[in-house]
Amino acid sequence: MRILVTGGNGFVGRTLVRSLCAEHIVHVVDNVRFGSLRFRESELASFSFHQADICDRRSMAAIIAEARPESIIHLAAIHFIPECENDPVLAVSTNVHGTVNLLSECPAGCRFVLASSASVYRPSAELLEEDTSPLGPVDVYGLTKVHAEDYVRYLARERRFPAVIVRLFNVIGPGESNPHVLPEIIAQLKSGRTKLRLGSITPKRDFIYVADAAAGFAAAATNGEVQPGEAVTVNLGTGRAHSIAEVLGLLAAIASCEITVERDESRVRRVDNPLLLADNSAIANRFGWRPAYDLSAALHDTWREADLPDYLMRRYRQ
Repeated sequence: MRILVTGGNGFVGRTLVRSLCAEHIVHVVDNVRFGSLRFRESELASFSFHQADICDRRSMAAIIAEARPESIIHLAAIHFIPECENDPVLAVSTNVHGTVNLLSECPAGCRFVLASSASVYRPSAELLEEDTSPLGPVDVYGLTKVHAEDYVRYLARERRFPAVIVRLFNVIGPGESNPHVLPEIIAQLKSGRTKLRLGSITPKRDFIYVADAAAGFAAAATNGEVQPGEAVTVNLGTGRAHSIAEVLGLLAAIASCEITVERDESRVRRVDNPLLLADNSAIANRFGWRPAYDLSAALHDTWREADLPDYLMRRYRQ
């Protein structure tokens, strides 16, 4: 199959591209906004790379015409919530307008897979189900993903191509480039600190290992049947939720240290979901995907192969 992956140089994107290349013809689009390609030299011959911005419709049209994709997996986005809040124009331009650019050029019959987010849901203490849980994002990022989803449904219906909306939960693993909570924790521990400055540690999250997330997107792009004009919505999470306090307990055992926490009010979100927990039965039933890693295995791999960005390590270097 010919597959185009946007954001293929990113956290989930790199793992996804590596997994797809063995069986598919892969084209990768990325604007390399963090400065460099993060693939090994030996990997670059296994796919076609296009350095381009999804907001540039002319570039996207040319790349799609060249690649002739049978499936587009659209991961490219501004997804670090503080960045979205600080620059909503950039967030909307990338996450909404960029998505519409790609949808506008989607070939007939090509399956379009959108990386959406659990951030589209209204804060809840209940299991989140695609068809019944109410939407109600509390930040700019979530709003952009709701709008992107709406355009996917509308244009898939009007232009008769199949689509899958994948609501991704909290991804963890080595190679994260944004300072989300787990890279922050590991950076502090790797620098020798055991008294950590964190925000709230009580909300529970559905943490999914990056290899499982990549496998979920691959399944949504290549497995099952999606009819032209249909837009299927699925959650991509493990179906289990853990608090940051539980994560700290597991990491303390992995790192063989005692961890204490100092609350940092600057890291506490104004509005925070008490629970993000995926009902993942739809993606299992429709596309045959199930998680392969539990939280302990994911944290062991993340600790061993942290691959943290230099700016994050410099922040805590003593």
